Amino acid sequence: MQEKYEIKLADDAKTFKDFVNFPYLLYKDNAYWIPPIKSDEKKLWTRHPALKFVNLKKWVVYWKGRPVGRIAAAINHKYNEKTDQKYGRIVGLETYNDEKGFRLLMDTATNWLKEEGMQKVHGPLGFTNLDTQGMLVEGFEEIPSIASVYHLPYYKTLMKKYGFEKENDWIEFHLKLTDASVNKGERGAKLLKRRFGFEVFSPKNKQELKMYADTAFNILNKAFAHLPYVIELDDELKDYYKKKYFNVLDPKYTFFVKDKDEIVGFLIAIPSLSEGMKKANGKLWPFGWYHIMQSFKHPKNIDTLLTGVIPEYDSKGVAVLLFDALHKEMKANQVEDIETTGVFEDNHSVISNWKNYDHIQHKRRRTWIKNL
Repeated sequence: MQEKYEIKLADDAKTFKDFVNFPYLLYKDNAYWIPPIKSDEKKLWTRHPALKFVNLKKWVVYWKGRPVGRIAAAINHKYNEKTDQKYGRIVGLETYNDEKGFRLLMDTATNWLKEEGMQKVHGPLGFTNLDTQGMLVEGFEEIPSIASVYHLPYYKTLMKKYGFEKENDWIEFHLKLTDASVNKGERGAKLLKRRFGFEVFSPKNKQELKMYADTAFNILNKAFAHLPYVIELDDELKDYYKKKYFNVLDPKYTFFVKDKDEIVGFLIAIPSLSEGMKKANGKLWPFGWYHIMQSFKHPKNIDTLLTGVIPEYDSKGVAVLLFDALHKEMKANQVEDIETTGVFEDNHSVISNWKNYDHIQHKRRRTWIKNL
């Protein structure tokens, strides 16, 4: 049977096409997977500015000439310099429930990383922390937000059999606004405004929102500097993510907190695009854009994408002000449900805030690690 398997480096047009298309084949009839826009996927693997400091190899495994899995291996030199470690990353892993094919993919990727001098491999990870990262290990019958990921239950079994162990978990929550949560947030926000003189605002339009993009990224660099998998975003990376994300954000769900003349925190939320993205099925044209726009016009729930607060202000309740502003906008639009982004399971200060809502923890993502 082994001779029927063939693994190819995705460095020619046909194999790269198979590499990009494979998830759309794997999840074709899956009710929970959210197809990314295919043109964005192609840019991710070929034009991401992180590729200036990330070494990358991509492979597709075939069985009887048919693609049955893909994998990429990456070396993020900036992250390795930051951590003083020799890490390799698994990126974009997708596979059928086929242990032989999976093992061929993983052997090929880890052998290359060892040849490059790496001592550990972890993942799945993106090139930076603003790319999708982690493997779904709980919540297989939940629709992910566009900031999250979806995988099938057998992935974690394959990883364990290969010798991977848990490195870190993110957990995600579904929150429902209640009168108690709204009232508590409002009281806290009023108190903080009186005590510190903070001001909360939203950009008036998309043009003004884009003007604040660099400010948000600068806050993010400070707020996330100590976290795993994070590197500082330089100007090229900021421009990349600005073009990728800020064109689709709704200014009324983006909030900033100002202390006198300094912006000290932000929250980016968005009407859930999961349903619209699923209907678009990886294509903006001719009808994909329409389905995505309908998600903006008739939101059923709100996804929180990113929150950042300058570390010196962590203890001053800036997040309370941001979520109070979000509550008000949601109530004005008759939306009661929030999907949180992933938070590390040991980040008790953030997780403790969710007790103020009617809440459930319904998804879990994992990064795995293995010595080479």
